[in-house]
This record gives sequence, C-alpha cells and structure tokens, in this order.
Amino acid sequence: MSVVGFDVGNDTLVAAAARQRGIDVLLNAESKRESPAAVAFSHNARLLGVHAAGASSSHAPFSSVKRLLLGASRPAQLLRDISRLPFPVSAGDGAAAALVHVDHIGRRIALSPTHLLAMLLAYLKQLAEADLEAPVTDCVISVPCYFTQAQRRAYLDAAAVAGLRPLRLMHDLTATALGYGLYRSDLGVAGGPTCVAFVDIGHCDTQVAVVAFDASGMKVLSHGFDADLGGRDFDEVLFEHFAEEFRERYKLDVLVNVKASMRLRAACEKAKKVLSANAEAVVNIECLMEEKDVKGVIRREEFENLCAGLLERVVEPCKRAVADSGIGLERLHSVELVGSGSRVPAIARVLAGFFRREPSRTLNASECVARGCALQCAMLSPTFRVRDYEVQDAIPASIGFSVNGGPISTLSTNALFRRGQPIPSVKIITLQKNSSFNLDAFYVDENELPPGTSTNIGSFQIGPFQAHAENSKVKVKVRLNLHGIISVESASLIDDDQRDANAADYMEVDSSNDTGDKSRTERSIQRQNLPIVEYIYGAMNQQELLEAQEQEQQLAYQDKLMERTKDRKNALESYVYDTRNKLSERYRSFATDSEREGISVNLQQTEEWLYEEGDDETEAVYSSKLEELKKLVDPIESRCKDDEVRLQAGRELLKCIVDQRKAAKSLSAAERDAQGKSKLLKNIVDNECTKAEQWLREALQLQESLPKNVDPVIWSHEIRNKEEELNMFCRSITRHTGSPARTDASRSSDHMPTPDRD
Repeated sequence: MSVVGFDVGNDTLVAAAARQRGIDVLLNAESKRESPAAVAFSHNARLLGVHAAGASSSHAPFSSVKRLLLGASRPAQLLRDISRLPFPVSAGDGAAAALVHVDHIGRRIALSPTHLLAMLLAYLKQLAEADLEAPVTDCVISVPCYFTQAQRRAYLDAAAVAGLRPLRLMHDLTATALGYGLYRSDLGVAGGPTCVAFVDIGHCDTQVAVVAFDASGMKVLSHGFDADLGGRDFDEVLFEHFAEEFRERYKLDVLVNVKASMRLRAACEKAKKVLSANAEAVVNIECLMEEKDVKGVIRREEFENLCAGLLERVVEPCKRAVADSGIGLERLHSVELVGSGSRVPAIARVLAGFFRREPSRTLNASECVARGCALQCAMLSPTFRVRDYEVQDAIPASIGFSVNGGPISTLSTNALFRRGQPIPSVKIITLQKNSSFNLDAFYVDENELPPGTSTNIGSFQIGPFQAHAENSKVKVKVRLNLHGIISVESASLIDDDQRDANAADYMEVDSSNDTGDKSRTERSIQRQNLPIVEYIYGAMNQQELLEAQEQEQQLAYQDKLMERTKDRKNALESYVYDTRNKLSERYRSFATDSEREGISVNLQQTEEWLYEEGDDETEAVYSSKLEELKKLVDPIESRCKDDEVRLQAGRELLKCIVDQRKAAKSLSAAERDAQGKSKLLKNIVDNECTKAEQWLREALQLQESLPKNVDPVIWSHEIRNKEEELNMFCRSITRHTGSPARTDASRSSDHMPTPDRD
C-alpha cells in the first residue's frame, strides 16, 4: 500500500510519498517536481497538469480551481476572480457557485469547481501510481485553514470522484510544521515548548500559524490569514502598470484582448522573479497586439512603491496569529517563511520588521506542504512505523449551533467549538424536546472568515419522533472530525421517569462521550436512536456526487481511448519512417524492384494521409492502415530476419548431430551385451544423423544458389524443427537401450532387499 501526500495549490501541484528511507517528492512525466494546476480541453481530448499547460492558445487551460471553489460562499469575490480568468465561467446554483463551460467530443458540457478539483486529484493519483508502480488510494490532502465546511466537503467529494480515500484534510501550515518538527531533536528541550511562527505566501493567499513544539509532538496555537493576498497580486500590480504604460506609449489596450492579457501576465510574473534577484527587469513581448512589439523597464524600487499597500497587508495576518496564540514576539524561537510568493525581497524585509528577526528559509518553499502531508499519511497508515508524535491542530473559526433560532450557549460564548480549540473534538448537547426539531450550525464571528463569506453552515433535522413522556430529553453528539468537518454523529431520545415533569426546558453541553447518567438505574431510562438528516449549504448532495462520478468515468474512458488512438497513430508514423529507412538499407537485397516500388508508393501515400485527412482519425483506422502496410513489408522482413538466423540454426543442428553420435558411441562402449543390441542401436542413430546432415547440406547449397529477394527454400524454423526431431529420436533410442544393457549384477540387485534406514 502506497502512502502519499498531495498539495493542491492554486497554481501548482506537488505529490510526495513516504518510503523506507524518508519522504520523496514525486516526478511528473517531464521529470519535474511541480506540475501546473491546470486542466485543458480540445474538441476530443482532455489535458491535465503539464500537458494542459502546454496546450495551444486556442485551448486556454483552466486554472485557479481553488479560487472558484472558494467563491461558492463569496459571490462578490467570485465575480472579481472570474474577470481575471481567460476562459468562460458562469454563475451556477446549488453546490456549484460557478460553472466552467467546455466543448468536448462535439458537445458542450458544464463542469463544477469540485469536478475540476477531482480532475487535478486524479492527475496526482496517476502521477503517484506511475512513479511508485503501485495502486494509490489512501492519501492526505492539504487545504487552506480558512476553508469553510462546504469547501472541505467539496475536497472529500472531489477525492471520491477521483477514486481516493483521504485519511485527513490537513491545513497547509500544519503539514509544514510537521515536516519541520518531526526530525528535530532540539525543540522543547529547555524550559518548555519551542514556539515557531510559519508564514506561507502562496499564489493567491497568505497564511500564518504559530506552533508550539516539544519532544512529544506539536500543537497549533493559532491561525491567521488573508485569503485574497498572494503572489498573483504582486503580478497584477506589474500587469496594471505595464498595461497603462503600453496604452499610453503604443496605443494598445491589452484589457480587451484575452490572449494579449495572458501573455502580458506571464511576462509580468517572470519580471517579478527577475526583480527578486536583480535591481531591474525588462518586459519585452513580440507581436503583443496588432503586430506591434512592446518593451518596458521597471526598477525594484519602483515595483516596491507600487506594492506598498500589499506589503502593509502582509503584516495583518501575522498580528492576528501572534495575538491569538497568547504569547509575545519575544517567545518566538524563529520565523519560517515558505510559499511560492515568498521570494519577493520586500516581503521578507517587512516580516523582519514585524517579528524583529530575519525570517528563516530552512524549508523548501514549494514542497514542504506535500512532504508534511506524506508524513501525516505515514503516521495514519499501518504500512509504516513512525515514532509517536502528536499532531494537534486548531479550529480556525468558531462554530455555534441554534435550535428554533436561539443559540446554544456554553458559558459566556455562543460558540460550541471555539476558535483555537483542538481538532478533532466532540461535544454532547442535551435538549428538552418532545418532537422533531432542527439543529442549525453557523460561524459565530464573520470576522474570523474571509471577507464576504456566508456564516451559514447547514441544518440537521433530528427526527421525526414523538416522545412518550413529558419529561423526555434528546442528547445529540456533535463531532468535529480530523478533516475539520462538523457533523451530528448521533441523537438519542431519553425518557427519564425520575425527572420532574414540571421542570423547565433546559440545555447542557458536555465534552465527554458518555451520554448516560450513571447515578440512575438503567430501568428508569429508556433510549431511542433518532434519525438525522443533514443539509450543508453549498455542498453536493448524493445525486450530484453520483452524476459527477459518472461524468468523470466517461471522461476518463475517453482519455484512455484518445491515448490508445495517439499511440496507434504514433506507431503508424514510426513504422512509415522506419520502414523507409530499412527499405533503402537493411531490406534492400531482400526485396525485388517491384516490391520496393510498391511499398515506397504506399509509404508515401500513408505519410501524406497522416498529415492531411488522417490527422484526426479513430484507433481502428490507424490500426487498419498499419496492418495494410505490414502485409506488404512482412514477407521482406521475414526473409531478412531468417537470413540472419539461418546459418546459426544450421550450426546448432550440426552440433546436435555431433553430440548425438558421441552419446551413442559412449553408450555402445559402456553397455555391451551378447546380442550386440547396443551396436545395432548405435548404427540407427548414426544413420539418422547422416540423413539430417545430408538434408541440411543439400538445402543450404540450394539456398546459396538463389537470390535473397525470393522466399528461402529452407527456413530457420524448419532447421530447428529438424533438430528437435533428431533429439527426440535419439532420446527414445537411449531409453530403449538402457534396460537390456544392464549387467547380471545390476539385474539381480533389483530383487535384493533394501535395508531399513534410521
């Protein structure tokens, strides 16, 4: 069983696997450690990862899947993200807030962000299986800490569509911290736990976590984030700068041209990377629009001035994470900076000013999340033995419950699961209820969520039921599981005869798993399990999940069909070129002039057909064309191959003849009898060997007199058959000789008693 971790970023994908010697990042088909998080469609093919990124400009790849998924609960932000995407997206309904429209095999289909995510996970699954040469099912997948319940469930749904079984959805920085702390022995050894701040500047977001380490494990103290601040925002600053400059200098408005915008954004991303190591960067694009070449220059100081507002925002999630952790900056041991967007020097400088120390870069900025996920998968899997190390995460946003519009309070707060509380966790709610009711889940504080996110989570209907006693109560077990997903695990109706019938309706919350009251006898308490129906806002229902799975199976089948078709087309093309070369060299003396001319004409016609009307045909057509060519070439190929092995087959037959004669002669000398049977059988072997030798020499002499471009009079397989026949004949003679040739002594020994053996 394979143990893998997947980091599904907004821009890149990384897969890592646990092996006996440690954690390895897996390579894609191009032997690269990162793959583009992209999906592309042509009229008859689906492209994923590296293949999608290399698709022609007419088939723009779909990316930013996580942003589309995040938009399910943020309609306003979704509209802003859609405006940046170079492919058609429309508003959806239900679980799919956005739908991507593609043309595939002559039909228009709409894909939800969850299904697009499933395609990326399926790509990572295929990548891992190809590298590990084993099936992959169990995995750990990273998610941003700010993901809502609906988005976490979308990840599980996408994994199910892709044929994966996530053992855990793990926060990005929790995975990073695990990879940082598991192998270190210097954390938490002197005066309590060691506290480290992790800052992840990703492509589209910024996340911060403060983590406490000791010898036994790690504990996440707090999370902070800005879901709308990442490396792409710094790219966008450059894009807007050069778009305005080119509008004034060249009179070109790239904003009205999708392809021009894509090319300029790509150039700006490269310029940002250049500015990370140089004082100046040049943007030079040939034929950007209207056949005009453009060129622009920007210095690092100018770039940093343009990004001043973004740099100020980088500090905000850091302030929140440090404040929520309950420790001061002086308690921090170090600050670890990771993420694809963290390479901008100004970001490191701003963070150093806030934390009062230089950020460290001891972790691989792009691979640390996938490595941590693979480690966690190894810890949760029975396949690997990993040292005991506790990984305690924290819930990033408080969750509350209400019944009939009234919140369920715990002490001084309305939160049933408070921000910073450990994951996983269980709560038990006790309610005075005599009939079915709804338990509504919600986020308590909208400020703990990305701006514009709905606070509604879902509703859980308990019942229907009808209590038989007036003083009945319902105990509900609510679980926050390892994925960070809330669920009502069970509900029980309890008729308690010892309760005061006039008692007021009440509620209590208990963190234990014990739903019974041990102070009372079992006879006085009757329990009845109640049905639970859940509805999560923005999540897929069972029917939608089944439809997505069916659609993915159809697309996967078409992918395999197109792959086989491509292989057959490549095989036909290779056969044309290979045969043409062999016909003028290796096969030249084995084909007549008419055969060479006929084959050459067919090869030329096939080549022209491949690059014209045969460019997009079915697997069967390519196979048929290949078989037609092989019928013409196979006789010539057979002559050539047989000529190469015929002499060797003849030598092996002659060696067999010599060996059989020696064996017959040795047998005759060793086993003489009065009747001379051994001598007679030796003569029989000699005669058979002489016949075979004469047959071979005559056939080879005749073959030498014939040209090579005609079928041989003797084939190598006939020589091998003759060798096998001679061997079988001589073995039968040897077996026949063995019985009468035995001496009287050996014959009498057959009747001697065999001694007992201890």
